[in-house]
Amino acid sequence: MPAARQSFDALIIGAGHNGLTCAAYLARAGLKVKVLEARRVIGGAAVTEEFAPGYRNSSCSYVVSLLNPKVVRDLELATHGLEIIPRPTDGFFPQPDSSYLMYGPDAAEFKAQLDQRAPGDAEGYERFDADLTALVPVFRELMLVTPPNLAASISDLVIAALTLNTARRLSARERALLVDVMTASADEFLSRYFKDEAVKASFGYLSAIGSMVSPYAGGTAYILLDHVVGEVNGVRGMWGHAKGGMGAISEAIARSAMAHGAEIDTDEPVAEVIVEKGAVKGVATKDGHIYMAPRVVSAVHPKLLYGKLIDAAETPAPLKQDIDDYVSMSGTFRMNVALDELPDFTSVPGKSAGPQHVGSIIICPSMRYLDQAYDDAKHGGWAKAPMIELCIPSTLDDTLAPAGKHVASLFCQHFHPYLADGRDWDDHRDEVGDLILKTVDRYAPNFSGAVSARKLLSPKDLERDYGLVGGCIFHGSLKLNQVFSVRPAAGIASYRGHLKGLYLCSAGTHPGGGVSGVPGHNAAREILKDAKGWRRLFT
Repeated sequence: MPAARQSFDALIIGAGHNGLTCAAYLARAGLKVKVLEARRVIGGAAVTEEFAPGYRNSSCSYVVSLLNPKVVRDLELATHGLEIIPRPTDGFFPQPDSSYLMYGPDAAEFKAQLDQRAPGDAEGYERFDADLTALVPVFRELMLVTPPNLAASISDLVIAALTLNTARRLSARERALLVDVMTASADEFLSRYFKDEAVKASFGYLSAIGSMVSPYAGGTAYILLDHVVGEVNGVRGMWGHAKGGMGAISEAIARSAMAHGAEIDTDEPVAEVIVEKGAVKGVATKDGHIYMAPRVVSAVHPKLLYGKLIDAAETPAPLKQDIDDYVSMSGTFRMNVALDELPDFTSVPGKSAGPQHVGSIIICPSMRYLDQAYDDAKHGGWAKAPMIELCIPSTLDDTLAPAGKHVASLFCQHFHPYLADGRDWDDHRDEVGDLILKTVDRYAPNFSGAVSARKLLSPKDLERDYGLVGGCIFHGSLKLNQVFSVRPAAGIASYRGHLKGLYLCSAGTHPGGGVSGVPGHNAAREILKDAKGWRRLFT
């Protein structure tokens, strides 16, 4: 027998970190909130899971930087157990010729490395850092803005004017730079500052994270900037590790929400959003439970919301077409491995934890290498020599592996989410996993032999297990025609769906992907604006 109908002020579909963030803000404002999660664990793509006995690691997202400091403060995440460990080395970039770049806390040392490779690149780095520093405050401010609706009501025109005013504070040169960042390719942009290919790739690999595009394609410089606007513990541009893995972020947000009365149910997949006369009334779950509420907030991918949870008859044809056309693919293959010993790199030998082990280890020696990886995936399904970001968080956090052992995550590009000629990722997952390990072996010959267990996530697994359509970690590609007022589609970019009481708060809304909590924060603000006269307004 299905449970009796229960009523709430707001129902949230999906307990990813944005859904939990939205729930926490609404609960703090006094609303009666229930979160419904299909999986047995909360966190969505920000989750820590055991993949072998005694070995735990972040399953999808893997490092911290974009988590918005306002969200951290407002939700008192430190009080609820969140600890972010700064990484003493940001990046280690081993090269095929056994040279390397090491980006650590000593900027002077890093610049000396740059000039050793190509005289003048240190000065280029100073200009590069200064230019990005000038733009970062603008992007940070825009992240917390609700995009104006292209329907252009009076209030939306006011928002648009405020948005333009943000950029007005820039100098003429900085405004031109802003246009360049939004439209140039990563290679074109970086070539203005650097001559050495390895140096360009040490920054340019960021343009591939979560995308399925060549670094020579226009607009990829914007993707690069999207990955350098964050901070850890107040330090701009730093990346860190969440103690306990990325799931610790979701768990802290959930504790904050529950401390103010929010209810969170797992193993409760939603089957349908109930709609009557153009307004949402609640949801029905696959188990037959009915939950009623005047507000339903979707924290799932827009294609899942509009393609599976809302009756097609309730969606206007133009909006349905826009959602169908919304591009969602990122060419990502994700792997976690258990290690009996640390990798022994040819360029920096040693199996004891050193600076080469404690940050991101990037295998991407040139922009041409990255472009070839994309070309291979476009024509053959996957890169023959993939870009790999390898992290070994157990060097910073001994809660993740047994004593003397380690866990490593490998985030890899490019792998086409949809294989041609009737091939299926389920038949090629292990083959590609072997290829990835052999790629690391070229730089650390002991790596494959040290792997005692592994968990592989192909693009198909990312969609099937975590709801990342097309394997897209951002809930939709961050292309220029899919950001701000057209994310995920014109008319619903202000976190409000097309039905009365329907809201969106996933990474498929502004400002996009990454573990920031900002979509959840912004959506909660708009929900409480619409709930005029509620006991407590958003602060």
